[in-house]
Amino acid sequence: MKKLLSILSILLVFMFVSCSQSNAKSEENNDKNKKDMNKQMEKDGGKMLVVFFSHAGENYSVGDIKVGNTKIVADYISKHTGADQFEIVCEKDYNMPYMKLIEVAKQEANNGELPAYKGKIENIDQYSTIFIGGPVWWGTYPQVMFTFFKDYDLNDKTIIPFTTHEGSGLASCVDDIKKAYPKAKVLDGFAMYGHDVRTNENKVINWLKGLGY
Repeated sequence: MKKLLSILSILLVFMFVSCSQSNAKSEENNDKNKKDMNKQMEKDGGKMLVVFFSHAGENYSVGDIKVGNTKIVADYISKHTGADQFEIVCEKDYNMPYMKLIEVAKQEANNGELPAYKGKIENIDQYSTIFIGGPVWWGTYPQVMFTFFKDYDLNDKTIIPFTTHEGSGLASCVDDIKKAYPKAKVLDGFAMYGHDVRTNENKVINWLKGLGY
C-alpha cells in the first residue's frame, strides 16, 4: 500500500511539473508573439494608412453596386490592422455604364491623363506603411491614382499594393508603383476578384496574417 501511495505521489509530482512547464512554454510563446507584433509596430512606426480608389455603380460581374469592391477590401484592412484611410474621390464623374467606362479608362491611360481628386492627407510623414489599392482599369490602376502618386512622395516608406479585378490580377500595378517610388520598399501585392469581396473576408485576413499583421 505504501509502495502504491509512493508511486501515485511521484506521478502527481510529474504531472504537476509537466503542466507547469507546458503553461510556462505557452506563456513564453504568447510573450514572443507579443514582442514580434510590437517589433512590427515599431518598425512601421505604429501608423498605417490605406489609400484607395473604388468605383461604385455598374461593375463587371457584380452589377450595379452602392459600395465599390475596393472599398470593401480597404475596410477589411482597416478593421484588422487599425490603419487609417484616405479614399481617392475623383472630381470627374464615372457614374456611367460599364462599357462606356472602360472606353473612358482606355482613353485616359493612352493620353496619360491625371484627373483631379478631392481632399488631401494631413501629415503624410506620420505614416510609414501604406496600403495602396484600386480596381484594374486598362492594365493598371485608374489614372486618378497616378495623380496621387505625383502629389505625394512615398519613397522610403513600405508600400503594400492590392487590387480588385475580374481576371487581370495585379496587372502592372506593382511595377507602376515601383516606377513612381523607386526608393520605397514595395511588398508583394494582393489581388482579389471583385465578385469575392463580399463573401470572402478570410482571404484578406489570411493575406494580412502572412504579412505579420
